[in-house]
Amino acid sequence: MNKVLIIAEAGVNHNGSLEIGKRLVDAASEAGADIIKFQTFKAEKIVSREAKKALYQIANMQETDDLQLGMLKKLEMNDDMHLKLQSYCNEKKIEFLSTPFDLDSIHYLQSLGITIGKIPSGEITNLPYLEEMAKSFSRIILSTGMSNLSEVKDALNVLLKGGTKKENITILHCNTEYPTPVNDVNLLAMLTIKNDLGVRIGYSDHTAGIEVPIAAAALGAEIIEKHLTLDRNMEGPDHKASLEPAKLKEMVDAIRNIELALGDGIKQPSPSETKNIIIARKSLVAKYSLQAGHIIAKEDITAKRPGNGIAPMRINEIVGKKLVRSVEEDEILTEAHF
Repeated sequence: MNKVLIIAEAGVNHNGSLEIGKRLVDAASEAGADIIKFQTFKAEKIVSREAKKALYQIANMQETDDLQLGMLKKLEMNDDMHLKLQSYCNEKKIEFLSTPFDLDSIHYLQSLGITIGKIPSGEITNLPYLEEMAKSFSRIILSTGMSNLSEVKDALNVLLKGGTKKENITILHCNTEYPTPVNDVNLLAMLTIKNDLGVRIGYSDHTAGIEVPIAAAALGAEIIEKHLTLDRNMEGPDHKASLEPAKLKEMVDAIRNIELALGDGIKQPSPSETKNIIIARKSLVAKYSLQAGHIIAKEDITAKRPGNGIAPMRINEIVGKKLVRSVEEDEILTEAHF
């Protein structure tokens, strides 16, 4: 059985605070997530001075400024914050991960000993970035929000050409709207990615609830990523599309149950239901008393519980046979009667 890797996406929901970041680590660890992921960037390196906020960012931020630069400056993590959060994750036995958004950040995370490179949806058409990610990390997770299959294929080919082994790449279906309307999820596209590209698949979720990531796990997602916040009412661009700790735990628990429920794919009675086979199935019984020497006709017998006699599936074998001993009405027929 393959365990679903669950990533709690803290992202920038720390709001620039180490203390909030540690509390997010606590929440992710207590919920049973495997990884908690932050974001690593220098605002000046990823947005120009004229870059506008997305509509959801404007709606979620209590600011009159509609530019990204000022918002992102407040959400940067400095070196000290990275090191302390990574150390704290080790204490809490949860893996620390962060998404780099620029080339310097790729090199910095590599210097911290991180071996998984997480590519955000916005970088899927960034050739220099993709090439550097392929060189820097042995394992790649690629989010695909806002992209079509051709763009996903192009990005995959860059990673492969850069030396990343295909079996070390997981492609996450994703929708980059916060929160994502359920009717825009298009979860079956995750299976299209798997079937057309022959890669491992997962799902990065931005819906308001937990139903869709649970469904993705049932469909075969190997990685589930979901945003985490301490409070959805906090100020910040991503809090509204994030789960609070109790809901994250509910999602993790449900996915772990899905893992158990998926099983090994072999159709056979389970240990828990075997005892009910005799109780629920039926046997051939005599409709009325029949004497030894009687030749069984179809109208002489019927099917009734329990199932510890001759199965009704064999009725055509029994019709025409001669009884070697008499049977009473409602008596279960066995091999000894013939």
